Amino acid sequence: MTDPSSAEHGPRVVAITGASGLIGSALSQAVRDRGDQVLHLVRRDTRPADQLPEGVREATWDPGSRLDPEVLAGVHGVVHLAGAGIADKRWTDERKKVLVSSRLDGTSTIADALAALGQETQQSTDSNGVPRLVSGSAVGFYGDRGDEVLTEESRPGEGFLSQLCQDWEAATAPAEQAGVPVAHVRTGIVLAPGGGALGRLLPLVRLGLGGPLAGGDSWWPWITLHDHVRALLFLLDRPEITGAVNLGGPEPATQQQVTQALASQLHRPAILPVPGFALRLVLGEMSQEILSSTRVLPEVLTAAGFSFDHADLDSAAAWVVEESSAA
Repeated sequence: MTDPSSAEHGPRVVAITGASGLIGSALSQAVRDRGDQVLHLVRRDTRPADQLPEGVREATWDPGSRLDPEVLAGVHGVVHLAGAGIADKRWTDERKKVLVSSRLDGTSTIADALAALGQETQQSTDSNGVPRLVSGSAVGFYGDRGDEVLTEESRPGEGFLSQLCQDWEAATAPAEQAGVPVAHVRTGIVLAPGGGALGRLLPLVRLGLGGPLAGGDSWWPWITLHDHVRALLFLLDRPEITGAVNLGGPEPATQQQVTQALASQLHRPAILPVPGFALRLVLGEMSQEILSSTRVLPEVLTAAGFSFDHADLDSAAAWVVEESSAA
């Protein structure tokens, strides 16, 4: 995942929220692999330097309150990934409140800190400039759109997750108004050997139970964890790319095609269907998002010259299976 462009600069510092998660931990490692350093923003007490990996330091923050702008002074960029897991628990009214607050409060706190830092930067004569912000979002922004081809210019959809994504992106407004270059990464279904959307699906596929969900014809905007992290590094180093950025592969596929590709790599059948009513019974309202169809294209990334290492589903599935076997 090393970015050759990093060789043109000395070591830089990238601040990451959600660094203990699936994407955040992989990004933290990739930043260090290319010779830079990371600042993990954590909600617990920080650990002594001798208990941290080389190239890592920590700072405490409270996503629901103010973050001292000086914590971010001198960093190259901030990647904001923190937020409660969308699919971790059934969507009760209380859980939906957690999903909303964990995103909006944290994003507002980061945006306010960067806005204040930006104002300080404008008044300083020896500043290195304001950090770049790459802020999390999701393809749920578009809602359930059937076979419609969706780009970053497409209108938002409807439903709880779409509205959440719209509000999530809007929460960066203070930073943008202060001149901070902000990219909203609308993440698709991340294919990874452990965790993420495949954390529950891959074991079923290994057992030959990865059949179509409610017909299997919903479009899944997949991307491998490997390419997702490479895209985040790409965006960190290109502050001229602002606004929405779809993080999905260049060849969207249906849910059935994704599971069949994984089953083929594992030499397993993928024929036993899971009816929609069963998902709705088990998952409740969350099933609407799992069954939604989002045919997303990463036009901003490809137009900027980003090249996917896993551009097709077969190579993506092969990478997932290979990595899961090596783990």
